Amino acid sequence: MMTKKERYERFMAYFQVAMPEANTELHYTNPFQLLCAVMLSAQCTDKRVNMVTPALFEAFPTPQAMAAASQEEVLHYVKSVSYPNSKATHLVEMARLLVERHGGEVPGDFDALVALPGVGRKTANVMLSVAFDQAKMAVDTHVFRVSHRIGLVSDKCTTPYAVEMELVKNIPAELIPRAHHWLILHGRYVCKSQKPRCEECGIKDCCKEGAQRLKSQRQ
Repeated sequence: MMTKKERYERFMAYFQVAMPEANTELHYTNPFQLLCAVMLSAQCTDKRVNMVTPALFEAFPTPQAMAAASQEEVLHYVKSVSYPNSKATHLVEMARLLVERHGGEVPGDFDALVALPGVGRKTANVMLSVAFDQAKMAVDTHVFRVSHRIGLVSDKCTTPYAVEMELVKNIPAELIPRAHHWLILHGRYVCKSQKPRCEECGIKDCCKEGAQRLKSQRQ
């Protein structure tokens, strides 16, 4: 029986070789664009977000430009994403606060980020990890699901916050930004929600659920 420490070591060793340069699949060129994209990606695919952001960023290239826009003007560009009305409103309000409180710059501080409209703990952690290379673990549905399936976190970790704390406690700080993307990308392409592709998984030997799933498939 593999211990949790051994499972973490196997997980990290595998992905450092298999996915050494893991990063977000959202397209952006600066922290403001990344913040907009992450806000739009809530309960929406990165693929869809990447389809709408080029035109959005061309129309509103800076926080100042977006802050001067109306909700209806921004909605025109984001209407194909999930919850477009609330997201358009949050984008405009977020841009206005960036201009008013931060000189048009995205802050690299957790408390300042979550004070922005439409920015919760997950979005703030993504920003700090991706844009500012801080040791922050954003927990989305993929991270939550995969970390439980592999056995990196216990069944007692029933909230995203509990999962975040457990992962941060067991993964070295310098690997946390990449580990966030390892879990996301593994969940997106291999350890899928409905039909996990266990036979293709490079860490099935250390996966708590994978061994059971493969055994049942062979029976």
